Amino acid sequence: MREGEDMEEDKTLQNQQVEYTDDNIRHLSDMEHVRTRPGMYIGRLGDGQLPEDGIYVLLKEVIDNSIDEFKMNAGRRIEVDIDDNLRVSVRDYGRGIPQGKLVEAVSVLNTGGKYDSKAFKKSVGLNGVGVKAVNALSSRFEARSYREGQMRCVTFERGVLQTDSTVATEDETGTYIFFEPDATLFKNYRFHDDIVETMLRNYTYLNTGLTIMYNGRRILSRNGLEDLLNDQMTTEGIYPIIHLKGEDIEIAFTHTNQYGEEYHSFVNGQHTTQGGTHQSAFKEHIARTIKEYSGKNFEFTDIRNGLVAAIAVNVEEPMFESQTKIKLGSLTMSPDGVSVNKYVGDFIKQEVDNYLHKHTDVADVMLQKISESEKERKAMAGVTKLARERAKKANLHNRKLRDCRIHFSDVKNERKEDSCIFITEGDSASGSITKSRDVNTQAVFSLRGKPLNCFGLTKKVVYENEEFNLLQAALDIEDGLDTLRYNKVIVATDADVDGMHIRLLIITFFLQFFPELIKKGHVYVLQTPLFRVRNRRTRIKDKEVVAQADEAKGKKLDFITRYCYSEEERQKAIADLGPEPEITRFKGLGEISPDEFANFIGPDIRLEQVTLHKNDQVQKLLEYYMGKNTPERQNFIIDNLVIEEDLPEEEL
Repeated sequence: MREGEDMEEDKTLQNQQVEYTDDNIRHLSDMEHVRTRPGMYIGRLGDGQLPEDGIYVLLKEVIDNSIDEFKMNAGRRIEVDIDDNLRVSVRDYGRGIPQGKLVEAVSVLNTGGKYDSKAFKKSVGLNGVGVKAVNALSSRFEARSYREGQMRCVTFERGVLQTDSTVATEDETGTYIFFEPDATLFKNYRFHDDIVETMLRNYTYLNTGLTIMYNGRRILSRNGLEDLLNDQMTTEGIYPIIHLKGEDIEIAFTHTNQYGEEYHSFVNGQHTTQGGTHQSAFKEHIARTIKEYSGKNFEFTDIRNGLVAAIAVNVEEPMFESQTKIKLGSLTMSPDGVSVNKYVGDFIKQEVDNYLHKHTDVADVMLQKISESEKERKAMAGVTKLARERAKKANLHNRKLRDCRIHFSDVKNERKEDSCIFITEGDSASGSITKSRDVNTQAVFSLRGKPLNCFGLTKKVVYENEEFNLLQAALDIEDGLDTLRYNKVIVATDADVDGMHIRLLIITFFLQFFPELIKKGHVYVLQTPLFRVRNRRTRIKDKEVVAQADEAKGKKLDFITRYCYSEEERQKAIADLGPEPEITRFKGLGEISPDEFANFIGPDIRLEQVTLHKNDQVQKLLEYYMGKNTPERQNFIIDNLVIEEDLPEEEL
């Protein structure tokens, strides 16, 4: 009987198949293809809260062209203006786009001047795509070319040409680009000043002599990568920054007393946030050169512990792993040239070795630091071995970690950037997230109670403490971030005092032992709603509310629901939803049902990125709030205690 039913079902399915004819074959224009598949060209869309969001890729694609002009000794100033955090204009004083091909240069894919290596030998953009994608993904786009006393101006809307004019001008030669990202694609987007400024500063570090005017503020660098390290380091170097330059290569480095390693790498002015062949070569050869200089059998991990470094190389016709150009894939410095590994290695071997022999005082401090790292590692060797064995035996997938299927270390997976892990406290909270998560990209790690305050402790505690040991193993960051399994490490705790304390303890752990995890932008705090405000959905007829009448007739009415993350949002929801709303105060993650939790960790997830900057004075803050000065903190609380009176009943 079952077999007959299967045959009947197969016939039904065959009859339901959609016809596949010539009419199904479509051809998309260049601009239509970009708009239909934006991820192929700029990666994620986003709303501008994160540095990797698409609007910053659009900005970068425009500025890259101006940087290429500077590299060709054509124009030493770039003006970037962002109006109302929405609309961008970029003006350079280079040679200007050849006016006869202006329309094609900004609207036809695989068209550009960078295929000719004689004109752009060390360019960032070589695929003839960049500014065309900006055009296609903007509601308004304008390009002007100033050359030989003429200005040609073309305007577009969503990639479609609107106007084309040429007039005489006395303005300086160069190019002007204006764009306004399409709000139907980039929902609720805003350019964030700090993200833009960081991007522009990186350009100036790599191009000494270049001045960028950003909304009237001057940004420039006189000392290149040395300036970058001075601006980025959150811990003082133990010796002066070693800064060395050669043809097509520049490096800067020092050691600090922080744990781990920290790298900033660039190719042709492009910030390769995920490294690549040049960064791997630097890591290998800096350790090898220092080891050979010392004459001792140091481990590479000991040599690089506490190392903070930057490397920039210029590669002819570079190959990146994606259009967003955040990881170099090139094996050679040019199509017929020496390998990247050998080029970087030869430079470091000669220049760093020479420097250490000339500056023996610096070399002595460096070797002392390495010896201390070696001593600490050997002291906890037995603990480390046992901890690794415990981590393997703990069966993470059942005890602490509900893993996902796609990881950040899956190099070729298109969704690896979406991989994340929620660090929660307690079974109820982890249970809610586990039941509502996306099992492909979202993992959950459950803490047991409050973690240890690790401030001031050595890394030995990472292996001795079960929670820290298993968390380190789950993230796979024992030997650095190269093997990090999740792009986002999300601290998900209750919004009460205990939850805040747990959040602080977890962040202290990362700051103490894995600061690069925060500096590279991988750590976030999950924002969950404090209130749910809802009311019956009402229908208006002749200006009278008939909801009650409908209910009396047995008609089921849906709720209009608003989730509120602040008191201001709660008050607005009450005003919007009408009289007698139902208000629920969420006191913990465990109180939120899995069905509701899906709303908070889905596409509209609210995350607050944990950042670390030089001016944050993190060490002083940690010493005060996490140190052994309990009486001082107690007095601070007493002096600053505010007693709230007459709280609304629902908040008691």
